[in-house]
Amino acid sequence: MTLTRDMPFRGSLTSREQVSVYEFSWPAIVFIPLIAVVIQVFIFVPLRIRFLPILDLPFLVTIFFATARRNPISGCLTGCFIGLLQDLFAGYGHPLGMYGIALTVVGFLASSLGVKIDVENPGSRFLITFFFFGIEEGVYYGVAHGMLRQPAQWSWSHLAVSALVNAVIGIFVFRFLDRFKQR
Repeated sequence: MTLTRDMPFRGSLTSREQVSVYEFSWPAIVFIPLIAVVIQVFIFVPLRIRFLPILDLPFLVTIFFATARRNPISGCLTGCFIGLLQDLFAGYGHPLGMYGIALTVVGFLASSLGVKIDVENPGSRFLITFFFFGIEEGVYYGVAHGMLRQPAQWSWSHLAVSALVNAVIGIFVFRFLDRFKQR
């Protein structure tokens, strides 16, 4: 049976206008990524506590903004901005743009996926964070090792543990950042 003009469609179509797209105030757009990068670079990395460098706050903020806005262009720009900011603070010996490229890819994919699935659910947030952490690390490794010929190490066990830690902490970070959403 085919649909004709006279036959009503008895399904549900979800258009872009029916999906909740959130906006943020300018201070939130500027200061949340800046605070995440400053905490990451100046607090987590210098401390010798074993699990803190595993946590990647700029990555979590990128996913949050990209999935909340649900616009691939703004997801790319958000990832690029946060990644380049992280690159700037990473210090001497770290090529500029490596986090920028990795987070741009993550921002694009997260915002594109945000249109297709419910990203407000903690379970979907966990899965998105878990899998996109692997994508971010893969892109970072590909750029560092493949393009720049820098010595880079790849460890599946470290990747799995890091992805799991970021996914669990990400649920709480996303819940906190939900307070800054505006319709």
